[in-house]
Amino acid sequence: MELVKIRRALHQIPEIGFQEVKTQAYLMDIISQFPQERLEIVKWRTGIAVKVLGENPTKLIGWRTDIDALPITEETGLEFQSTHPGFMHACGHDIHMTIAIGFLQKLIEKPINDDVVILFQPAEEGPGGALPFREWLKKEKPDFLPDMIFALHIAPELPVGTVGTRPGLLFANTSELFIDLHGKGGHAAFPHLTEDMAVAAASLLMQLQTIVSRNVNPMDSAVLTIGKLSAGTVQNIIAEHARLEGTIRTLNSESMSQMKKRIEAICRAVEEAYNCRVSIDYGSSYLEVNNDQELAGKFLDYANRVPTIKAIRSEAAMTGEDFGYFTEQLPGVMFWAGVASSYGLHHAKLNPDEQVLTFMPDFLHGFFLEL
Repeated sequence: MELVKIRRALHQIPEIGFQEVKTQAYLMDIISQFPQERLEIVKWRTGIAVKVLGENPTKLIGWRTDIDALPITEETGLEFQSTHPGFMHACGHDIHMTIAIGFLQKLIEKPINDDVVILFQPAEEGPGGALPFREWLKKEKPDFLPDMIFALHIAPELPVGTVGTRPGLLFANTSELFIDLHGKGGHAAFPHLTEDMAVAAASLLMQLQTIVSRNVNPMDSAVLTIGKLSAGTVQNIIAEHARLEGTIRTLNSESMSQMKKRIEAICRAVEEAYNCRVSIDYGSSYLEVNNDQELAGKFLDYANRVPTIKAIRSEAAMTGEDFGYFTEQLPGVMFWAGVASSYGLHHAKLNPDEQVLTFMPDFLHGFFLEL
């Protein structure tokens, strides 16, 4: 199959979490074109699980790919850019899906001994598809739940042909953060008759920035970023409502719990100080991705023996990935795959080098042969 053509078709129909209806239909159409004798296929919501039967199986090996997009307006100028205004595959999931299709084709053409299940998982970007997909497999389709699982993520900053991972912690715990402040609005000329939520939100924002510097062990690592603050309606009306939107990242669950307790304490203090009501929503929360020590070692050893591949040992990153819900209960490995883009993940101009599609399915096939 022409993988570049498939990737570009997927790139044109980006859909956000649990709305990947066209994406699922397109993937099913592609999968239906393969010989079906050794395939077992089930759907879960907007996702798909495809099992490829091996020749002499002793285990079930999993490969996971995410399929959702982001609410970002594309600015690449590509001739095959998004046809869904306001949405874009700005995290490379179109590349991920296409590699999975190419890998599926290799497994059908050149069977390995073990069974392989490829999970096309929705909603990685939010609200989180890995945990409910895992739980559904355990309860409803235990014969599709793998004994071990692997995945990749594109790395715009790495050259094509470079892969990177590490044993142990790869990605952080993450949690979204949404804080709403409700006060009393009024005319700008009479501030004494109001409770100004623009002022309250500004104070809260500054206090939140002390949590990492003053409440987290300096030998640990954590991030609390407020990426959006909004308040009020026009310049001469005191704001009755304000909203902060951000993210929390930690390298262990204890620090995440500690940061949330501190956020809640500060919000209670702001309620008292500014005579307002504050509500907190943590949105989607993802576990850290912990790579299995032995499997990560096997992966790096294999990659180092492939002449066309450069393997590197990655540093742990504050990146969030719901693949951590798979590695929570299954031995697994996620790795970076270089795509040499001038623009990074979640950027409106992200443009991965499609050359990665020409060798990655073969690379994965060779690795799975050794497991």
